Amino acid sequence: VAWAASRWPGAAVTASGWAMVAGTVLFSGSLYLLALTGVRALGAVTPLGGAAWIAGWGLLAWAVATSRAA
Repeated sequence: VAWAASRWPGAAVTASGWAMVAGTVLFSGSLYLLALTGVRALGAVTPLGGAAWIAGWGLLAWAVATSRAA
């Protein structure tokens, strides 16, 4: 994402990066906390992290596809 931001700067690339950060924190963090604490309700957060990662990749692809710079 950092490379893409330097090549195709814009709001969509920035949003992509933040979505991927959120995905990492929600997905990995919820699984990590679930393993450490045993609180099974944290398992419900994990798919939100996966959805954030999918959104991040989608935003990145959209930003590159709609950019005017080659």
